[in-house]
Amino acid sequence: MAVYTEVPDEELEAFLANYDIGTLMSYKGIAEGVENSNFMLHTDAGTYFLTLYEKRVEEGDLPFFLGLMNHLVGRGINCPTPIRNRKGETLGRLAGRPAAIVSFLEGISIRRPQPRHCVEVGRALAQLHLAGADFDLTRKNALDIDGWGPLFDSCRAGVDAWQPGLAQEIDRELTELMRGWPRDLPSGVIHADLFPDNVFFIGDRLSGLIDFYFACNDAFAYDLAICLNAWCFEHDGAFNITKARGLLQAYTQVRPLARNELDALPLLARGSALRFALTRLYDLINHPPGAFVQPKNPKEFLTRLRFHRAVSSPAGYGLDA
Repeated sequence: MAVYTEVPDEELEAFLANYDIGTLMSYKGIAEGVENSNFMLHTDAGTYFLTLYEKRVEEGDLPFFLGLMNHLVGRGINCPTPIRNRKGETLGRLAGRPAAIVSFLEGISIRRPQPRHCVEVGRALAQLHLAGADFDLTRKNALDIDGWGPLFDSCRAGVDAWQPGLAQEIDRELTELMRGWPRDLPSGVIHADLFPDNVFFIGDRLSGLIDFYFACNDAFAYDLAICLNAWCFEHDGAFNITKARGLLQAYTQVRPLARNELDALPLLARGSALRFALTRLYDLINHPPGAFVQPKNPKEFLTRLRFHRAVSSPAGYGLDA
């Protein structure tokens, strides 16, 4: 269960007394998320989601995340709405941690996405990129290409012990990516973590986007490349070009891609695969004995990285030149 900080009943009651969300009837810790402590709150006025932000989330970034969600809701994007307390603030403190309450979204995440789900995601991602265009706060991507080398160096010693020869492969990949990485692509606010567990559906209809705690300013096409990795590979590692084509075509119907964005897709997809492989390697190598949140396996993203290395044009993802 993703609860790192236990909340005493009396502290929770005092915290909720600052909000107009009704009388607390029940609450429970929930398993979703690996970065923060999450609780579901049931009051006589409705259901809410309480998050305590743990040490891996910079407190100084929270106004960006919460402000972005408010902004997106105002632009018609269905995502959690931060709830303001009686002082008009969306951020408070509970059990020694920064904490916020957001609205509850109906829907479920899809464990085995089909092409129709990928179409919905492509459309929603483009709408998000357009909706964030006039958001006035900015946040650097802490896990952009300039951060991958230091991240790798911090766990390099354990990488070859886990898989001999892998450190050398990653070194070569970092060198190639740094040499060719595009720095002039259309940019703005991106989600940066739009995996299936962060997208809710009711039936085949996308009902909401959640977990904006990696959101930042970066290239829109990089966000699209993350979605290619997150949505378009099967559980056996095979790339599903039908899913990719649907996702990309739906995106471009809302926000057409520039020529340089299309040309950069294979390299961006390699980079995003490496980014998630590195964070998973770091978590695996630095996993504390006895921890109850199990690290995710890096192998699937290493497999995806090797696939993208062989792609030379957008046609490899189902898009006509």
